[in-house]
Amino acid sequence: MNDNPAEREKSFTSALISALDLLKETPTRLDIEEKARSLAAIFSFQGVLGPIIDEAMIAVVTRMGAGVSLVDVEAEHDQEWIFKRKGIEWTYSEAYEKYLKAERWHPSVVRSLGDVSKKILGHLQDPISEGSWNRRGLVIGHVQSGKTANYIGLIAKAADAGYKFIIVIAGIHNNLRKQTQERIDEGFIGRSSDPENRVPVGVGLNGNYPHPATLTTIHDDFKKNTAARSGWQINDFSKPIILVIKKNVRTLEALHKWLKELNAQGDGRIKDVPMLLIDDEADNASINTNKPDLDPTKTNTMIRKILGLFAKSCYLGYTATPFANIFINPEAYDEEAREELFPRDFIYCLDAPNTYFGPDKVFLDEATSTTILECIEDCDDYIPFSHKKDYEVVELPPSLYKAICQFVLIQAIRNLRGQTNKHCSMMINMSRFVAVQKAVRDLTSIHVKKLMEAVKANYAMPEDISGMNKYMKAMNEVFDVDYLGCGFEWPQVKAALWGAVENLRLFVINSKTDEVLDYKKYEKDGHGLTAIAVGGLSLSRGLTIEGLCVSYMYRNTKMYDTLMQMGRWFGYRPGYEDLCRVHLSADSINWYAHIAEASEELRQQVNRMRQDRLSPRQFGLYVRAHPDTLLITAANKMRLGERVKVKQNFSGRLVESYVLPNNSEINAENEELIEEYWRKAFGGTLVPTEKGWTVQDVKISVIQDFLIRFRTHPSFVESKSAAISYLQALEQKHSVGDVLLISIKKNGEDTERFRLGTQERLSAKLNEEDQAWRTSKNRVASKTDEKLGLTPKQQSEAANIASQGDSEKKPSDFHFRVVRKKPLLMIHVLDPLGSGATVQSRIPAFGISFPPGYYDTEIEIVANRIWLTRMQGNFQDNPDDEDDFDDENSVG
Repeated sequence: MNDNPAEREKSFTSALISALDLLKETPTRLDIEEKARSLAAIFSFQGVLGPIIDEAMIAVVTRMGAGVSLVDVEAEHDQEWIFKRKGIEWTYSEAYEKYLKAERWHPSVVRSLGDVSKKILGHLQDPISEGSWNRRGLVIGHVQSGKTANYIGLIAKAADAGYKFIIVIAGIHNNLRKQTQERIDEGFIGRSSDPENRVPVGVGLNGNYPHPATLTTIHDDFKKNTAARSGWQINDFSKPIILVIKKNVRTLEALHKWLKELNAQGDGRIKDVPMLLIDDEADNASINTNKPDLDPTKTNTMIRKILGLFAKSCYLGYTATPFANIFINPEAYDEEAREELFPRDFIYCLDAPNTYFGPDKVFLDEATSTTILECIEDCDDYIPFSHKKDYEVVELPPSLYKAICQFVLIQAIRNLRGQTNKHCSMMINMSRFVAVQKAVRDLTSIHVKKLMEAVKANYAMPEDISGMNKYMKAMNEVFDVDYLGCGFEWPQVKAALWGAVENLRLFVINSKTDEVLDYKKYEKDGHGLTAIAVGGLSLSRGLTIEGLCVSYMYRNTKMYDTLMQMGRWFGYRPGYEDLCRVHLSADSINWYAHIAEASEELRQQVNRMRQDRLSPRQFGLYVRAHPDTLLITAANKMRLGERVKVKQNFSGRLVESYVLPNNSEINAENEELIEEYWRKAFGGTLVPTEKGWTVQDVKISVIQDFLIRFRTHPSFVESKSAAISYLQALEQKHSVGDVLLISIKKNGEDTERFRLGTQERLSAKLNEEDQAWRTSKNRVASKTDEKLGLTPKQQSEAANIASQGDSEKKPSDFHFRVVRKKPLLMIHVLDPLGSGATVQSRIPAFGISFPPGYYDTEIEIVANRIWLTRMQGNFQDNPDDEDDFDDENSVG
């Protein structure tokens, strides 16, 4: 039997999960415990069963939907070719699925992954089809949700079907390329690509595996001289060839030159080799930078040139933040570079498994987000949002010291839960500058050493002695606030503290250091890695941080892709999800919540547009007119004062006045306006709801008049105007809409005086300078408020729409918009709490909800730099000034 305790536990867990899959019904925890005990006797397994049972329980209940695709319905493409073709031997894909099961994936999830991979492969071209062809597609996943596992599964199936040359472009950093190479070594190649240790790994551990060829290693990116010295040509290999390369202009140029010189035929093209190019982090091709090796125009051109060399090619982008891809001009063409990378043929939205620890849990679900999130309020005094690369850091903020306490406590609690051999990590991301990252690391190291000394001296001492030490006292205080419900008492946790810190290591992860988070090395040694990683951009995109429990990020950006990709805390947290903490600034919390909703909304729109048989091109047009495009296009490149016309489309959107005036005169005037329209019932009939009243089929002109007269904060005037213009544009299709007067009876509701009961809003923020109060997470309405006033039949219809593909998924406000089928005006009076300043106690606000489906209805607004800056804030995190890129001359 294997002497490595981690490997023994892994093998036993895999065997238990496979055994549970044979049961006819979903097992209960008691069933799993009984099966675990019986298997332990058979395997002579002496380890702790508790964490294994927990992991098996999570595996059993994990489910993954099939996702949804949007295809070009006019293209001559048969998606069923994969089922019609006879004789395909699924050697690589079956080996991969067997490997995933050995890695403790539940068989039902592996089957779901295989089904999704097969559907995506069906969207690609049949590799044995005649003639010249090229396909362009995009797969939209979730940050840290398993996109790599998905595309390795696709690569395996594509190789089985006959794709001979496969390129994976794995981001812009060496550490991400290396991590991806290792994953592909295990899941597809079957042997380590380390030249010093080419041993079988992963799928290759089973005999007779037909190893694909590769010209890249875990240490070396593609280099033309390496390939040229070998004299190899693509057709020299009987097996598929795969390259894992960095998104680097020089690397792409070297690959293009080798392909053209040694493989192209007389007309300059490679005719008999079907190729598949996977562009991981595909949106990052359009990053805003002037660094030569990362130039987006050159990167884009070289990818297109490589595709253009092949008569038979498929390009498939993978991303969790697809906005940049949708902005590609689908009409663009270049004689040399050929067609653009716009996903003209299909867009496929992956479903995240139900056990995914994602944006919903962290930012949108109040029940979980209030525990997970902690607002950083003290950092600017130590390391400001905006600082230079030579900024001198002399001390760290107290909130960071608290986060480190949380991390140590989490490791101790996880050890007590039996997770001793599991990885446990903390991420600190406070600056894009390498020198500042090093200073943070040094100060963190000093603090951690003192903390370790305190723990070593006190963890076994009586409380009256250990409590005298400031570090032990601080951890006890954090435990009492955050972890009283963890299942253990403070004396037990205190006794486990030394085991939590004795092997703790610190890393700086950036382009200027050779430090790596080598989790595999620690797994081979039979135990987990306990690590605090300090970094910037290198920690912000693609890199998987195993066992991430505590994240401390103080970065200032509102660019969608940059923000969401910084979310390394998403993923899977079996057995310790309740312990995780995420520390962010108030603005970041608000914007993450906003982006989480916007991203989910885009997925819902894909689903809706598929039902209407619309194409990726029409989806692209819709997204480019989406209000939030102002946040993700290069608005920061606009010259001061320059005015531009921006197309807007609010289909399926909710527009809310989340920036509100802290002005008694304005708020009193708005309350009088509400009273005036309430007295007249907006020209209709008031019908009571669970909280307040609804008026159905109100003339759109009445709603417009109300909104025009409703006074907003000056910074929200343009947004209100755009929403009114869109409402007017819809008037021919919708002559009426609904109105909701939302009121909490116990909070000052007075029907005789026509005063609404207030709705309390926590974590309010007041800008004293311009008297603007911004609601928490930029939301005014409560979740599911849009359900109010709908009939039981409509509510049931919304539930049915939401549950397609996932019977447990509850309807969101988007689904209520679908069934309402007309605009909705919601009127509120808010009572701000927790603002830290004097704010009016009654502040009227509104929201306008638009039904989905009107993708061709657009309005134009005129914007200038001043308005964009007011709307978005300053772009402090401009990548043009980034100090944490790979060196220009580094292609390895």
